[in-house]
Amino acid sequence: MTSAAGTDADGERRNVSDVTGVAVLGACAAWSLVTAAVHGGRPEGVLLAVLAVAAGYAVGRICGVLLPVAAPGAAALTGLVLTVALPRLAPGPEIDAPLGHAGATAAVLTLSAGAACCAAWATSVPVLRLGLWLLACSAVVAGALLGSATAVVTCCAVLLCSLAAGRMRHRGPALSGLAVSTALLTGLTWAVAGNALPSGLAASLEDQLTSRRIGLWRDALRLARGDGGLGVGPGRFGELSATAAQSTLSDGKPHSAPLQLAAEQGVPGVLLLGAAFCWVLFALWRAPRPTPVVLTAGAALTALAALTAVGNALSFTTVSVGAGLLAGLATARPLAEVPPSEAPAVPDRERHRDRRTV
Repeated sequence: MTSAAGTDADGERRNVSDVTGVAVLGACAAWSLVTAAVHGGRPEGVLLAVLAVAAGYAVGRICGVLLPVAAPGAAALTGLVLTVALPRLAPGPEIDAPLGHAGATAAVLTLSAGAACCAAWATSVPVLRLGLWLLACSAVVAGALLGSATAVVTCCAVLLCSLAAGRMRHRGPALSGLAVSTALLTGLTWAVAGNALPSGLAASLEDQLTSRRIGLWRDALRLARGDGGLGVGPGRFGELSATAAQSTLSDGKPHSAPLQLAAEQGVPGVLLLGAAFCWVLFALWRAPRPTPVVLTAGAALTALAALTAVGNALSFTTVSVGAGLLAGLATARPLAEVPPSEAPAVPDRERHRDRRTV
């Protein structure tokens, strides 16, 4: 049984991660307002994304406490139904890219696969666990039917990572590996934008990513170099990008979250985005849930980070809410895992006194 000191330590760890999350998300919202005030930008998109993540995280924490298996299972099913019923998730023009017909579709399917795997690890009923594994596999099938090759790849990666997580006893090294892989992919994106790769590799990536997308990235990097402290202001990339102005199908975004923040909010904006991702990994590391659940959620959120590094998935509120929801579900402490309250221990002095009285 867990001692009172152990329970207090768990509560203190959760409080630290929660306070850290509030501080990081608050700083993201505040900095968008600062940069918008300086350059006359439009911070509504950033504020909506921050609010969506916070709301999803709060709902996930509550539902994870009350329904540790049913809540992630229902979230996975909802994501699958949503992508099948609304494959594009939002109206508007899209850029032709290897991310399927919408980066958001791949993102929601990836989060759905992660939620289903988390639910499977959280239950001890064999039949229910099998059904949840099948639900996770159906995300791969849905991605194939919708023509999203990226969704198939990311969902398979989440499934493999989740199966591997069942054999891991320590979550720290695995979460560190996820953080390093995200940093490497972000660095590769910046290298492509800065034309810092060898010609052969650069040409291969350009064929995969399309010249239009790379042109947007280079415009974003040019704007970031022009004002690395404050950027050009939230929502102003489309006005100042030559590549976006030449396309009638442009949505005014560079289709890379780090580069967009670098262009519109400067280096502090990129650092805050990295801090938000690190906070999620920190919260997972200190979460009371079993290690397979934690690492599965971490793998799904890392796959989402990869999608946002080369796409516009975070431009969709559905994705932001889903990311916060999965993080909240994976860091909640289910009531079933809370040990029953114990009576206060009787000091030895009082125990001996009672024996002498008898």
